[in-house]
Amino acid sequence: MAATATKVVGAAKDISPLYYRMLSKFPQNFTFCFAYGSAVKPQIGNEKKHNMIDMIYCVDNSHRWHSANLETNPSHYSALRFLGKGFVAKFQEKWGAKVYFNTLVEMKEENVTIKYGVVSQKDLITDLLDWNYLYLAGRLHKPVEIIKQTKTSQLQNALQSNLRSAVHTALLILPETFSEYDFYFAISNLSYAGDFRMTFGENKNKVRNIVQPQLLSFRELYRPILQQFHAYVDFPAGDAQCHQDLSPETKLHHLMQLPMVPQQRIVKFWNHGGPQQDMEDVLRAVAYDIDCAVILRQILKDLVWQSSVRQSLKGILTAGFLKSIRYSAKKIAKMF
Repeated sequence: MAATATKVVGAAKDISPLYYRMLSKFPQNFTFCFAYGSAVKPQIGNEKKHNMIDMIYCVDNSHRWHSANLETNPSHYSALRFLGKGFVAKFQEKWGAKVYFNTLVEMKEENVTIKYGVVSQKDLITDLLDWNYLYLAGRLHKPVEIIKQTKTSQLQNALQSNLRSAVHTALLILPETFSEYDFYFAISNLSYAGDFRMTFGENKNKVRNIVQPQLLSFRELYRPILQQFHAYVDFPAGDAQCHQDLSPETKLHHLMQLPMVPQQRIVKFWNHGGPQQDMEDVLRAVAYDIDCAVILRQILKDLVWQSSVRQSLKGILTAGFLKSIRYSAKKIAKMF
């Protein structure tokens, strides 16, 4: 059945006409929506390319949303749709990073190609707060285009908590003195370092290409968050160097504010083969360790590696084999 125009409820006030028309092609029972990637935000080397628009739909009820979308847009789905709407919803919520992607979806009327992911609100909130996968949480560390604002205080608070966690983590990784660019590079790199897709199919300078043209957007995104960090870092305006306190007490504060999953992984790493210490004792010991930043970087790399591999394998099934080949080919072509 062909998609029919539907009033977009709760769309951002300054939403572009293109996004408004695109959203009208989908079921409206979603609570939050954002677009990201090189087609949405400027990236060096992609200014003149016709890039695919990446979107995420956050929904209250995955079963209900896929049920409606399968009726309206069945061609978006791979052969998994023949296993039923219940299977599609369960496959979304039980495998990978709990996101279900449909890719290379052509919207001929708008002359655009999109890739859209569907995630349940509860799973998005969990990733934002705990960094179970550092998948969508990582994408939301960077400037994105909010198409529909959430009205849920729980999700709003989780989005802010995710940004604070990114600042705590970046400060633990950075040296005593660093530039504003170094800071936003460190934040952006949290979800790319360790991503197995960076070994092929992605430009090795991707993080730099994201940060350099978007410094003002990063500054606007993190300005209210950094106001809460004056006791730990001097973040002057302009091109002046930033200075942070690297005392063990401050490092311990940052470690104690990390999301739950990185904390648990640090404890597991530290206790491996040695006496079993509780979380507070381990984090205190790591705060005094000269290799604190090295340990944290490795923990996050392992976390991102695992989630990116699982989600990519899941993507082969949700996209279908032929679309997966085409999608990979497009990724590789963008490098040249």
